[in-house]
Amino acid sequence: MKDSELRERTKTFALHVISVCDEIDTRKGRGILVNQIIRSATSIGANVNEANYASSKADFINKFHIALKECIETEYWIDMLAGSGAITHDVSKELLQESGVIHKMLSKSINTAKSNLKKNKHISN
Repeated sequence: MKDSELRERTKTFALHVISVCDEIDTRKGRGILVNQIIRSATSIGANVNEANYASSKADFINKFHIALKECIETEYWIDMLAGSGAITHDVSKELLQESGVIHKMLSKSINTAKSNLKKNKHISN
């Protein structure tokens, strides 16, 4: 997987979440949910982008772990929005499907980076 694919996917996902949130009536007490999901959804891509400038492989892995945690948090907020009736089941399903792909990509990237880090440590010893 190319890093640019993950960066583009996280950006597109965040913009999709923002677009969905623009349609939610925040006067019904859902403003907090909207703010939270926008923060977590945009943080996924921000951390992936920060990882490109990591000071070490461990820092890179840490940034991807943060992105993964933000992805998991975003999935929670999607569930909350669906449960509150702020978004339809179809919209929820679509967002969860997108976040699931990102979740898998992040997990795979973390595992690959950890494996490479272990190999490099083993080789240098």
